[in-house]
Amino acid sequence: MAGGVLAEGAELAILYNGNSIAHERRQVVGQVTRLYLSDSAESYIEIPSDQIERFEIDSASRFQPAAGQLSSSPGAQAPTRGELDRLILGAGERNQVDPDFINSVIRAESGFHPFAVSKKGARGLMQLMPQTASQLGVQNAFDPGANVEGGARYLRELLEKYNFDAAKALAAYNAGPGRVDQYHGVPPYYETQAYVRRIIRDFNRQKLAEHPELADKPKSVSAVRSSATGIHQHSSQASTVPSGRSVSDDSSASSR
Repeated sequence: MAGGVLAEGAELAILYNGNSIAHERRQVVGQVTRLYLSDSAESYIEIPSDQIERFEIDSASRFQPAAGQLSSSPGAQAPTRGELDRLILGAGERNQVDPDFINSVIRAESGFHPFAVSKKGARGLMQLMPQTASQLGVQNAFDPGANVEGGARYLRELLEKYNFDAAKALAAYNAGPGRVDQYHGVPPYYETQAYVRRIIRDFNRQKLAEHPELADKPKSVSAVRSSATGIHQHSSQASTVPSGRSVSDDSSASSR
């Protein structure tokens, strides 16, 4: 019911992208659903209602924000988009990964929902698996700053491992480096191939929006560099990579 509040114990909002968000109660406000993360009226995130597939009772346990939210504050709120942009910019500069590339990964991974949890247990904005988060020194994957910093560092490691081949790095982020090594490239998994294409297309879109002149140069090579990014255009569609090298979004041939 529009504007109504449901408060019947902890729930999971199941998103169409496969992630889930635990919450105490929910409220429909116009075109968005407000998910309250604690008893506080100010601790909530808003999700476009059309991104939510269904709701389920969280039978495992009641949601306890202090166990996995921002730092250790049970009333902490999700960051504003401006705050998140600053976190992404800082992490990109420190790890020499284009912030737009990080931004595209976050969009594909969690839809910018800092408390998202995948079916396999990946957590937060950049959907870090617990073991990966531990290896990266991320103690709280639901802390947006720590999550983005760890995810950016992991992306940088993967880019270096695969000689700055963005498609391979993204495939490894999604399916694991072992699978990329096994198949000597993007593995033949539909989900992973679609994931790689989706992020590269989104990254291209951002760069073309920033530099529309690139769209008028089909077959030329143009470079626009930030701390660690080149944009190279091939054929009629731009193909960009956060490494100064060209890459195609054609993923030839498990995910979290």
